[in-house]
Parts: sequence; structure tokens; C-alpha cells
Amino acid sequence: MNIRIICVGKIKEKYLVQGIDEYMKRLSRYAKVEFAEVEDERAPETLSPAEELMVKEKEAARISKSIRRGSFVIALAIEGQSFSSEAFARRLDALALTGQSQVDFIIGGSLGLDASILRQADLLLSFSSFTFPHQLMRLILVEQIYRAFKILKGETYHK
Repeated sequence: MNIRIICVGKIKEKYLVQGIDEYMKRLSRYAKVEFAEVEDERAPETLSPAEELMVKEKEAARISKSIRRGSFVIALAIEGQSFSSEAFARRLDALALTGQSQVDFIIGGSLGLDASILRQADLLLSFSSFTFPHQLMRLILVEQIYRAFKILKGETYHK
């Protein structure tokens, strides 16, 4: 499987970088996984709804350029579908079995994803009704992708 994780901004926290690097190393046995970071739009703490929309539209334009033609697009969104780890593994397996082995995951910026990106997605995926920092979501996502491959291979992994 060929996976691209499209995300907004760069990670500055060393502990997140280390965690992501560890799971990327582990994942290399199972799939080709890469990150495509797009520049985040500067946004002050207080924005009007119109300004928030403008920020998300600008980030969406950058995200759209990183989506690969023909890929199955999964956007992370609170309003998306939730899966157990086992069901998520089965969903990835089903994609591979139907010839959709190129998957693009999208993680929005601090304001979330623009509606145009949500419409482009083949699947909206929710990890929780909680809101997580978008940088932490990268670590959570790569861990769950790794867990999915361990489940599919029947290999042990902590619960």
C-alpha cells in the first residue's frame, strides 16, 4: 500500500517528531508511507467567521495540490465515520483488495478543513468527538495505521 499523509504546517515539538519517526520506521515493513506538509496560513487568535473561512480556503488550495490523482482520499473530520481499530484495518485491507492501494489521508490545520476538501474526500474519518491538536493527530494516525497492519498480519501488538 502507498500512503500519503497530507497535513498543514510543520511539527515543532520534539516529542511528537520522535514518536512519528518511530512509527514511520515500524510502518516501513508494511507500506510506503510519506508526509506531504503544506504551509499553514498565519491566523491570529481572534478571527471573524469570514477570516476563518479565508484561512481554510487558502489551506485547502494547498492541500488540493498534494492530493494524488486516482488516490482514495480520507479526510480526518470530527463529523466523519468512526471505526474500531479492527474495522479500520479491514477497511484498509478492502481498499487494497479492490485495487485502491494509493491512499491519501488529510489532516487539516488548527481551524480544521475547508468544505471543499471534505467534498473531495471518499471517506470522512473521525477518531473521536474530541478535538485534538492537528500536530498530535499525525502521531495518532500513524500509530493507528501501524496497528491496522499488525492486525491484518495477525501479529501481536499491545492493546
